[in-house]
Amino acid sequence: MDQAAALQKPTSSVKVIAVASGKGGVGKTNTVINLACSMAALGDRVMVLDADLGLGNLDVMLGLAPEYNLQHLFAGEKKLTEIIIEGPRGIKIIPAASGIQEVTHSGTLEQNILMEQMSLFEGEIDFLFIDAAAGISDMVTSFVRAADAALVVATPEPTSMTDAYALMKVLCNRYGEKKFYLLLNQVSGEAEARRVYSHLSRVGEKFLDISLIFLGYIPKDANVPMAVCRQQAVVEYKPESPASRSFVEVARRLRSLPLRSKSGGLQYFWQRLAGGDNLGQG
Repeated sequence: MDQAAALQKPTSSVKVIAVASGKGGVGKTNTVINLACSMAALGDRVMVLDADLGLGNLDVMLGLAPEYNLQHLFAGEKKLTEIIIEGPRGIKIIPAASGIQEVTHSGTLEQNILMEQMSLFEGEIDFLFIDAAAGISDMVTSFVRAADAALVVATPEPTSMTDAYALMKVLCNRYGEKKFYLLLNQVSGEAEARRVYSHLSRVGEKFLDISLIFLGYIPKDANVPMAVCRQQAVVEYKPESPASRSFVEVARRLRSLPLRSKSGGLQYFWQRLAGGDNLGQG
């Protein structure tokens, strides 16, 4: 199918969700995997873009060995349909590679290639997860600003909370982002999750005037590291475990959010990405 034919497809209601964290080691990629699997099990068509250039390991965490990646796409050697690998429950995964940072720069060859190739998936997916790198680089902030929702993953550790706040501060002060969704990972229970959320919410409202929405929490669960060692999503490995039940609950909340798609489809998501500082999230 050529680009002209793809652009004639009816505009879909694809929701683009950027998952970010202020620091590494909080379980961000594992969160993406389990939310994607949970949403697929609920009937959604899900695609995941591994946008972590330095530590892209989503495929490794699932025991997958992609033969090709984005580098082959950008070099003109392969099409997007040829580099996508299928994960558990039918989720589509785009493996990371060098060159992904150029996708966030307006008018680059890499951005134009990926924009054109992804337009072919209009109407074929419901959710696109962007597994962004940890930290507050320009690449991370670009993906978050262009997405329909910014999901921040943090743990109760003080360093994680501080870095999560720093990420939201940069996005608010530099780019006018005002709404974030918080998912707390590795917590002892609901009381701790509510306490951490309350603290971050109060600080964010007082100093940044942002809206921080509590999406839920994932409890500490010995099944999670066991699933990681087995290179499986915990929702596949132990579906009835506490963490798995929580992931499914968060997925249900996420898919039912009244997200107003800023992009109007994948084509316009990439246009927003190219728009840079002129396009705030609103």
